[in-house]
Amino acid sequence: MTINEIQDEIIDEFSQFDDWMDKYALLIDLGNSLEPLEEKHKTPQNIIEGCQSRVWLNAEYNNGIITYQGESDAILVKGIVSLLIHVMSGHTPDEILNTELYFIDRIGLKEHLSPTRSNGLVAMVKQMKMYALAFKAKNN
Repeated sequence: MTINEIQDEIIDEFSQFDDWMDKYALLIDLGNSLEPLEEKHKTPQNIIEGCQSRVWLNAEYNNGIITYQGESDAILVKGIVSLLIHVMSGHTPDEILNTELYFIDRIGLKEHLSPTRSNGLVAMVKQMKMYALAFKAKNN
């Protein structure tokens, strides 16, 4: 499945709810379904700077594909981490670097987050793209 197909699927899922409390509940469910990050990856270099809560993000590169793992100590943020991992994990560095993440605006996520959480979201996306750039540079 392409990144855009995954984004479209998320937009469809969120569009089933009119109320943002229901959308928050969906985000919390997504966070609860996120695989826990192994303790060995909860290192200072894996912490996302700029997030209000603690967020760890790890990336691995195998056979041209990046796999992300992440976690947060805040339940709502954990759901956001889960969404980003679902969209970007399992793709090549080029696919990740060349994709516009339009689902964030389309589901109204940014406008329903506090400014600090919104900054954290931007920081998470930036870090995921930085991993992709690093893997691409390392393997060219």
